[in-house]
Amino acid sequence: MTDTLKIGVVGAGAIAQTAHLPVLSKMRGTELVAICDNDRPKARALADRFGIPDTFTDIEDLLAVDGLDALVVATPNHLHEPHVLAALASKRHVLCERPLSLSSRGVERILAAASRADRTVAVANNHRYRTDVQTLSRFIAGGELGKIVGMRAGAYHFKRPAEGWRYRRAESGGGAFLDHGVPLLDLALWLDDYPEPLRVTAHMDRGRGSGAVEEAMVVQLECVGGASFLFDVSSAYIGEEERWWFEVLATRGSARLAPLRVVKELNGRPTDVSPTGAAGRESAFIQSYRAELAHFLAVVRGETAYEPPTDQVALHRIVEAMYKAAEEGKEIRF
Repeated sequence: MTDTLKIGVVGAGAIAQTAHLPVLSKMRGTELVAICDNDRPKARALADRFGIPDTFTDIEDLLAVDGLDALVVATPNHLHEPHVLAALASKRHVLCERPLSLSSRGVERILAAASRADRTVAVANNHRYRTDVQTLSRFIAGGELGKIVGMRAGAYHFKRPAEGWRYRRAESGGGAFLDHGVPLLDLALWLDDYPEPLRVTAHMDRGRGSGAVEEAMVVQLECVGGASFLFDVSSAYIGEEERWWFEVLATRGSARLAPLRVVKELNGRPTDVSPTGAAGRESAFIQSYRAELAHFLAVVRGETAYEPPTDQVALHRIVEAMYKAAEEGKEIRF
């Protein structure tokens, strides 16, 4: 492998435009060589903007590019699995936007294909790479807050016109929870070292039509050992401002994000032990993607050990149980 990694991007939607392309175009040791999207004029406009030489409308043409080392998959959700499998079959490393597949079985197929191809496959769980999350992770891993009792998280987003693939269940796989809840679920499970799930209950409000996705969902997950996780998400919020929150509850303290605040019980009193320091110039969003992409490329170069994303099988099994619990209106036990 050459010192400069040749990267292709498939999918020219919002996440490619706001994160992958601007970050990769400025990273040393990388070269964006092609972008693929079924909207050729949009792909060409982005290629001109970021200095990318080639554009394609078919992923097979992109994968035929000589010397291509890795592919970023940022297509609609139902295309993630086939696009990742195609890239792995062509012996390319892959970073895929979440979800890796629309099912746990699909994730298993991808992991098996990556093993056969001896290539890296990674999932864009960017929250894990946020500076504040990395700091919080060290507090938890070091036992400074005691045992995790639970986590409470949510996201309220304003209602937007129900247009595009995200509002068609067959293509998106889900609505508010898949978009906004799954990243919170992955973050909570990751911070607690992916505990074994015990049971789940859920309620969702679904839009009109047989193929509609949920507009809101509330989920409670209990794990072996007693920790409970509560998620409350909406993509149809009517209020003064959008909201995002994440809080950790533990036996000797608590913590919350955005901004990071950590409180420990010291000498019988709650004491603020939040780390101090100058705020970064980048938004947490861009900073997390920059760190995530840097880590992926370091793994591809062999500079960092590769850990297959086997935890995503567990994640998707939990998500499947959550939707089943909501649809059937009953508790689901694992």
